[in-house]
Amino acid sequence: MNGVAAPATFRDIADELAPPLRRYLERYVGDRAVAEELSQETLLRVHRGLASFAGRSSLKTWAFAIANRVAADYLRQPERRTRIVELDEVDEPVDPERAPDEQLVVGQMNDCIRGVIDSLPESYRSALILHDLEALSAEQTAQICDCSVATAKIRIHRARLRLKDALTRQCQFYRDQDSVFRCDRKA
Repeated sequence: MNGVAAPATFRDIADELAPPLRRYLERYVGDRAVAEELSQETLLRVHRGLASFAGRSSLKTWAFAIANRVAADYLRQPERRTRIVELDEVDEPVDPERAPDEQLVVGQMNDCIRGVIDSLPESYRSALILHDLEALSAEQTAQICDCSVATAKIRIHRARLRLKDALTRQCQFYRDQDSVFRCDRKA
């Protein structure tokens, strides 16, 4: 061997990128079946564009940018309603150690947070999901959202402020007798 890695095949690329793209799209559109369709459309567009990929960003960032456009196009259709999926709904195991009442509280908190994220403007929602839920850097988020790093940081910051403001208005946070963080919806 000469130490040079062979170029990745599309199959290798698709195998590596399909799970994170599907998870992102599911969180973005709130529907597993739709996310699967959008993921396939994204991978098809990646395949078509692979020959012209210039490498100005990582392949993952480029693929997420395509997924972001595919999802935005889908949601621009008037009959589409977004719904952010609970973190525990996305291919993550259920915690058998968590008591049912604790699972209920976590579910209620997730529903509340998801509702607020759903209400964010598209640019804030995508930046927040990419950065805070998908753990991408501000630079990667900016590339995917086709904006400057400063703009991406502003969108993330404003989305967090709106999330905090809405939760402060809608929820009363406290610690119970076991010092567990809880939330009650304000009437």
